[in-house]
Amino acid sequence: MCESARILKDDEEISVILYIDRDEIMAIGDQLSEINENAYMNGENWYALLDCYMEKYAPELIGAFENDCEASMYAVYCENTEEGERNANALLDIIISLIEDKEKLFEFVREYGDEIEWD
Repeated sequence: MCESARILKDDEEISVILYIDRDEIMAIGDQLSEINENAYMNGENWYALLDCYMEKYAPELIGAFENDCEASMYAVYCENTEEGERNANALLDIIISLIEDKEKLFEFVREYGDEIEWD
């Protein structure tokens, strides 16, 4: 189980969180910045990267979330509905798959890094 990414819920909203200040995620960020000099992996750049990834591989999730990223955290949220829960779970699965298969993430940045709207 990935300790760096999770879903938080309250009565109104569902949030998908990636704690980018965790050692595991910081190490991935360091490697991404070696691949692309614009990839300083703060919350906004994780948002840009994941938004581009969704455009390519999960277009059904585009527009499903509001951005609430910070320097040390990628955070997006949506309404707490059945659709919101499905979307949040789908996004969390994407994040976990990219963290667990770093080569897939690195290859994505090598291929599409110039298309990502880095912060």
